Amino acid sequence: MFRFKKKKLVSTIVFTGIIAPNMGRRKGLNIQDFDKSIEQAFHNKNVKAVALQINSPGGSPVQSEFLAKRIIQLSKEKDIPVLSFIEDVAASGGYWLACAGNEIFSSKASIVGSIGVISAGFGFNKAIEKVGIERRIYTAGKNKSILDPFSPEKNEDVKKLKNVQNELHEQFIDFVKSRRGSKLDNKEKELFSGSFWSGETAKKIGLVDEIGEMKSVLKERFGENVKIKEYSPKKKLFDFGNLISVAFENLLDKVEQKINFGKFGL
Repeated sequence: MFRFKKKKLVSTIVFTGIIAPNMGRRKGLNIQDFDKSIEQAFHNKNVKAVALQINSPGGSPVQSEFLAKRIIQLSKEKDIPVLSFIEDVAASGGYWLACAGNEIFSSKASIVGSIGVISAGFGFNKAIEKVGIERRIYTAGKNKSILDPFSPEKNEDVKKLKNVQNELHEQFIDFVKSRRGSKLDNKEKELFSGSFWSGETAKKIGLVDEIGEMKSVLKERFGENVKIKEYSPKKKLFDFGNLISVAFENLLDKVEQKINFGKFGL
């Protein structure tokens, strides 16, 4: 009597792009869109592991935390290991998400790290002075207009912002330490400075466990015939009724992603 050997099943979720809440038609990686996919990836009792394919330069710390927290929660509940696979980049919030995995893999050339917090903008106060525009602000609450880009920068405003950044940075560091633990090279002074490294160096300092590509690693772990099933949010059908609006917002998305990926030479 012949017995057919059942293929081992691995769920995969693809995270590609900026981590951000949805703003109109502009879509980011967020818990609202991915919660159902994450649940489905862990739902099958025959799943041997969940693989995260990550290609993100970061974004919202809140959405990064929500996504990672949900993955870790289900991993513990279902007793299913999570393997994170970094493709081109997992920086800032992208690395936060990668730390949801029990193990992290990357290419030698992947960009990894950037454990820091950044706020950026422009000051237009001198520009509006040159064209004769006067800025008028009326608030209830003395700090309501903090860091207004059309007003001169105030030292106390910058200090408040730095305090918030430092809090977020400490939260990020604590999370990475809780997930990576003794794997981290604590002698590396730049580890939590916001610096980023190639995958090859990231492995040496403990940000990555091994160098490897997803399919190769899964076949090595679970056999040549491993079945890989993707659970990623389905893209909605194109909205022809708002063709110009959609095209413009898609252009903005591409520009934003180009800027964010461009910081890492991608």
